[in-house]
Amino acid sequence: MVSATKLWTGRVLSALPVLYLLLVGGTRLLRVEGVMEWFTGLGWPASLAVPTAILELACTALYVYPRTAVLGALLLTGYLGGATATNLRAGSDAFHILLPVLVGALLWGGLYLREARLHPLLPLRK
Repeated sequence: MVSATKLWTGRVLSALPVLYLLLVGGTRLLRVEGVMEWFTGLGWPASLAVPTAILELACTALYVYPRTAVLGALLLTGYLGGATATNLRAGSDAFHILLPVLVGALLWGGLYLREARLHPLLPLRK
């Protein structure tokens, strides 16, 4: 059982990356001009903007639904690893390289706080 404080802290920590992923995925899904320039500037063809946005939003939806949150976190970890690699390859600045890492850390941190089944997998000691 998770305390109410941990549960709500976990929900808030989880909401931050979810909102970010919805924003980024949504703007690619809608093919917003500036976002498309950024996407193609990273070396991705414009034809992959919508499919990758759908993938990102689907994984985010799995993360938001409590019964599939761990699966969503695992899939988003892979997705964000690809984003990190893309930014490294494109020579992006340190902020853009570390942003997917931070998003992933917030995803897992929030999930850890709100999901007691994860505690035996990563026992943090007081």
